[in-house]
Amino acid sequence: MNKGLLYVGASGFSYPSWRGGFYPLDAKPGEFLRFYAQRLPSVEVNSTFYQLPSRETFERWAEATPDGFRFAVKMNRRVLWDPGLAAAFCERVRALGDRAGPVRIVLAQQRDDGWLDRLQRALDPELAYAFELRHTSWEGVGGTLVGALEGDSPFRYLRFREPPYDESALADLAGQIRQLLAQGTDVYAYFKHEEEPTAPAFAQRLRGLI
Repeated sequence: MNKGLLYVGASGFSYPSWRGGFYPLDAKPGEFLRFYAQRLPSVEVNSTFYQLPSRETFERWAEATPDGFRFAVKMNRRVLWDPGLAAAFCERVRALGDRAGPVRIVLAQQRDDGWLDRLQRALDPELAYAFELRHTSWEGVGGTLVGALEGDSPFRYLRFREPPYDESALADLAGQIRQLLAQGTDVYAYFKHEEEPTAPAFAQRLRGLI
């Protein structure tokens, strides 16, 4: 059995406050992603929830990153109002090419199986999806669930939102992820952004432990 792949990173990359810590002190905003991708294999992008980037932006992101890098993007909020818009969103994401990782879909509203059915019919089957259940009525929904360590999905999507993480905590996380990788399961894992570059530091350390 082949081992799973580890895609660990931070939630976002475009933070000027990371200059002098994670980025060079003189780094320009347009250079942040390139510097980021030299040190970590994946990034979670949340800005796509608020505004859908142009196709050219997705293509530019892909060009700035090396082979094997992955973007995990958050589904745009307009899709929550009209699931039929998911197809257009997915088309933009496909501009990332082989840099496209999972699309995170946040279900914060009351459960509506009709809405979910329309959404799933509009989703591009060539992309991967992870559902984040923020309303308890969605419990029991199928698919890859954000934060779930068990299941039969070909990948796991983990978000670490309670920093700081000491060496013991990171070692525990590394042990759990190592088991998943040994089973052939890919793991996407992201640390919460803070003003200081703690997220990429935690990601680098976790990667080193694994």
